[in-house]
Amino acid sequence: MDDMIRDIGGERVHQAHVFDSLKDDSLTKLYPGCLSSCLSIVLQLFNMKERNGWTNRSFTELLEFLNEILPQGNIVPTSHYEAKKILCPMGLEYQKIHACPNYCILYRKEFEGLHKCPRCAVSRYKLKDDDEDEDVFKKGPPAKVLWYLPIIPRLKRFFANVNDAKNLRWHSSGRKCDGLLRHAADSLQWKKIDYLYPEFGSDPINLRLGLATDGMNPYGNLSSKHNSWHALLIIYNLPYWLCMKKKYMMLSMMISGPKQPINDIDVYLSPLIEDLRLLWDEGIEVFDAYEKVNFNL
Repeated sequence: MDDMIRDIGGERVHQAHVFDSLKDDSLTKLYPGCLSSCLSIVLQLFNMKERNGWTNRSFTELLEFLNEILPQGNIVPTSHYEAKKILCPMGLEYQKIHACPNYCILYRKEFEGLHKCPRCAVSRYKLKDDDEDEDVFKKGPPAKVLWYLPIIPRLKRFFANVNDAKNLRWHSSGRKCDGLLRHAADSLQWKKIDYLYPEFGSDPINLRLGLATDGMNPYGNLSSKHNSWHALLIIYNLPYWLCMKKKYMMLSMMISGPKQPINDIDVYLSPLIEDLRLLWDEGIEVFDAYEKVNFNL
């Protein structure tokens, strides 16, 4: 919890209200005489919710019960929504995008209003056993889902933290250049990029990202046939002792199972590729907390 508050930091000028909100909740006791803060209790309750698979409705009922039995003056949130507002004031958004179960398309842009795949004619939604006519579409749970976590807001947050903004220059200012291979910046591939795109390579603050993906079995031994896929982005500007830390690995998407997408993963990568193309072709305006200026990333 302390790390979370420290990472938001007072340096994030444009998110000062977020920092103040979390700081207040971390100092405010749950009720007079309580040893724990509101933020720490909510965080522990959410951990228990996820570990035990509680529904949002059951979580709300628990919060209402706690609010009744605890001493008067307690500030226990009375709903799942109110608890989330305490824990996640930064609003790290995600996009839940429906996908064709045969990996043909994502239901976005020109396909957003369709109820079946225009290529394989499979329903967008899960069909019950007694639904023999696939032309009868009832809105319900999607057959397959992609969770996309936009990368641009998170890159802005990195530069809004003065320590992170300084570390993102390390490959240019702090790296030892003696001909030995210690970091990705020492590699021939990195130098080739600088040679092919000198305008990009001349600015040390421009980001070099690595994309990695693999399958994972989220349910352990309970369901060995189910496989979900995730895509991670690694920021190679950082020092080698930081770039592989969990804190700096950006989860950009989760592809629901049970089957692996194999070569059709291209379909799912399209939202990420669009954001990367925007960054490459146009760039975005970002506040640099280290230099105290706005720049085009």
